[in-house]
Amino acid sequence: MTRENDYLLDNARSEAGVRFDALSELFDPVTFRHIDTLGIASGWKCWEVGAGGSSVVAWLADRVGPTGRVLATDIDTSWASRATGGVVEVLHHDVGRDDPPASGLDFVHARLVLVHVADRERALHTMVSALRPGGWLLLEDADPASQPLICLDEYGPEQALANRLRTGFRALLAARGADLSYGRKLPRLLRESGLTDVTADAYFPITSPACDILEAATVRHVHGQLVSAGLATDEEIDRHLANVTSGRLDLATSPMVSAWGRRPLS
Repeated sequence: MTRENDYLLDNARSEAGVRFDALSELFDPVTFRHIDTLGIASGWKCWEVGAGGSSVVAWLADRVGPTGRVLATDIDTSWASRATGGVVEVLHHDVGRDDPPASGLDFVHARLVLVHVADRERALHTMVSALRPGGWLLLEDADPASQPLICLDEYGPEQALANRLRTGFRALLAARGADLSYGRKLPRLLRESGLTDVTADAYFPITSPACDILEAATVRHVHGQLVSAGLATDEEIDRHLANVTSGRLDLATSPMVSAWGRRPLS
């Protein structure tokens, strides 16, 4: 991921743990389904890039068993380090700047990472170069530009406020260098990186208790930035958080595009 002071949703804040838990509830089933489809097996050597939380790392460790290896990296490993031990090794690593931490890997995965990385091209090359011939890369990233609303059914002032704050949040992301249309590019970028058997799909929930939790934690995380940038007032943010708590909003996420391909055998 990007350096700590470049990343809008840094791991140092207490809200990060809440966000990781909500993202796990929303997207882990999708991620695990894709990895199972790729045939993950005992003994595999895996790299979880920008691990953030520990749910995917722990699941991979269970799948590869005692003869496998799971390398988990991030610029801030404070949350992922909870999975350290056994076959799991946690390292500080910036995928957009640093050399690969390992080679000859069977599987590399990054979820909701590259959209935030300044040098996405280098990061992708780093991940591909870490694969063994025949190894799989699974990238999952958001595409906020293709579905910019958090309330798809904007039928009242509460939903309109939610969508306006989401527009402000997207503006903050763009100002930090995030590519808000990155998810849709993944299939092409994997092919251009020389991977074969490229396949992709997309998923986003449109209402869920986890969506409410994620939104509240995200808005609290960026409260100060929204106000200082003139994108919202304290009163508007407090009102929106009260609306979220009420459970009357059907909150969606940005579509998450999952794309996977394998390094050629020759």
